[in-house]
Amino acid sequence: MFDTILIANRGEIACRVMKTAQSLGVRCVAVYSEADAGAAHVAMADVARCIGPAAVAESYLKGDRIIEVALAEGAQAIHPGYGFLSENPEFVEAVEAAGLTFIGPSAKAIRAMGLKDAAKALMQEAGVPVVPGYHGASQEGLAARAEEIGYPVLIKAVAGGGGKGMRLVERPAEFERALESARAEARTAFGNDAVLIEKFVTQPRHIEVQVFGDRDRAVHLFERDCSLQRRHQKVIEEAPAPGMTEEMRAAMGQAAVRAAEAIGYKGAGTVEFIVDGSQGLRPDGFWFMEMNTRLQVEHPVTEMITGVDLVEWQLRVAAGESLPARQEALTITGHAFEARLYAEDVPAGFLPATGTLTHLSFPEGARADTGVRGGDEISPWYDPMIAKLITHGPTREIALKRLRQALGRTEVAGSVTNLAFLGALAAHEGFGRGEVDTGLIGREITALTAVTEENAAALAQAALVEAGLWQGDGWATGFTLWQPLARTLVLDEGESRHELRLRVRGPGACDVEIGDRVIEARRGPGGWTLDGRAAWPFAVAGDVVTVFADYGRAYRVIRALDRAAGAASDASVIEAPMPGLVQKIDVQAGQEVQAGDRLAVLEAMKMEHALTAPRDGVVAEVLVPAGAQVEAGAALIRLAEDGEAAA
Repeated sequence: MFDTILIANRGEIACRVMKTAQSLGVRCVAVYSEADAGAAHVAMADVARCIGPAAVAESYLKGDRIIEVALAEGAQAIHPGYGFLSENPEFVEAVEAAGLTFIGPSAKAIRAMGLKDAAKALMQEAGVPVVPGYHGASQEGLAARAEEIGYPVLIKAVAGGGGKGMRLVERPAEFERALESARAEARTAFGNDAVLIEKFVTQPRHIEVQVFGDRDRAVHLFERDCSLQRRHQKVIEEAPAPGMTEEMRAAMGQAAVRAAEAIGYKGAGTVEFIVDGSQGLRPDGFWFMEMNTRLQVEHPVTEMITGVDLVEWQLRVAAGESLPARQEALTITGHAFEARLYAEDVPAGFLPATGTLTHLSFPEGARADTGVRGGDEISPWYDPMIAKLITHGPTREIALKRLRQALGRTEVAGSVTNLAFLGALAAHEGFGRGEVDTGLIGREITALTAVTEENAAALAQAALVEAGLWQGDGWATGFTLWQPLARTLVLDEGESRHELRLRVRGPGACDVEIGDRVIEARRGPGGWTLDGRAAWPFAVAGDVVTVFADYGRAYRVIRALDRAAGAASDASVIEAPMPGLVQKIDVQAGQEVQAGDRLAVLEAMKMEHALTAPRDGVVAEVLVPAGAQVEAGAALIRLAEDGEAAA
């Protein structure tokens, strides 16, 4: 086993790798950007070294600098985590040329699976079923190829992953626009705008198989179902796949092992399959999509059902050991789920969010893999994942109930999150029955993202906290002698403003009037109750009280009661909804546009966001050039007012 390793990554995966490595007595070296100087993975490491500015191209993608630090700190090996340099064959070669061990597959294996078209050809030779489509080198006449395959089709970046450079095209008239968009996103994400085209399976499921090899042989650690996706990004994963038969599991497992052994695979990898779920799971109804030559984000569900620590296996095999177990020794115990908790504004279309996590707490009984703590900032420079919440149970039903419970007891304050969306998804009846496919979220998006109704009891609790009544010691705080013990408070929840009237009846007794409704707040030996039910946990940061009801409700205290509600936003100015890179400007001054026309493309949090015209009009000014890095709220384009001439 190694004495010292360097983890060439950040956040949750860096912490995950260190947890196992340090438990084995391995010294861990972390690297970090200037933006991550106070990050959790830096604090957790035995030693940490800064490698550059916040931008990944100047820090986490600087392979030469990372190798330099590894050598200086006496590391024998480098673990790449996932993302960044994890599937970069040139980095693998540079690591080995420096006399270090790369904890992962060979550069040759990564190259073999790195380009989807070449990988599919290789898989066909190995006897692995492949989706019908065009995987040729020529990028000419792609529209004609799509016609031959038959719509709907998927355009996919050859060098892609994580849903980047992927577009679903349902009609010929949409093809060219989708092709342009896919190529632009692929060029930015991978430096390669080549694409392939595949037949789109109409009721698809995304089922992947975890494989592990030591170059001489490989085993599979069963399947994961990753069908719950939004924009090709996984949201909730589970293992094993619901409805899986032993016959199909054997067929998929054998196909995945053939794929791994065909390239002499070493380490952890995932073979991803698209599955036709229209007639149940059948051994002849799955096709190879791609192989991820690294550890996957969703690897914990496999660990939970097999009892295998995949990071430990990575370290042992990289250190020269043979596979720790043979296929017949691997078994499935129970069921597991993983939900990805992100800082994102769901009602605004899942826009990535930033902010300081003023409070963060996870419930006992659930595994929480995270790279942030309370007080940490969600940076605009990196993926906005907060944590992965994982539950396990003897059956799927019990594991899912535990997931629902864990989501309901997770406490996050300081940033908007997708926690309520995850809760709605976990409670979805069809999902509960195991009726999953990649289109479920899209079909049910309105119900899954519905804003919860006002919670009067939670609002009353926030008012009690703000009034200083919660502890009960100074129950008359904020009230005037010789006057009735009553006080008015104003709280904002999102765009809604609430005026509340507190009337103190005595120590531990208060009525909260909200319009025509009265909430009776009483304090007993077990704490406060609101209309007879127990109060929720809460957190206070500045003028915001977050009550952890309904996955978290944040109330801003309005202390100046005469403050103006704020002017309505100018519908003529198109602003950046988040910090990001202006990838493309589609219009120029003087150009006529219609409501919904694309004006610009903003790249942020590794995703493209199209900015569209809010109304018909004429472009008055383009305020920033393509390639500009902008902050949230920056004015990008202005539409002319009536009678105004364009600049």
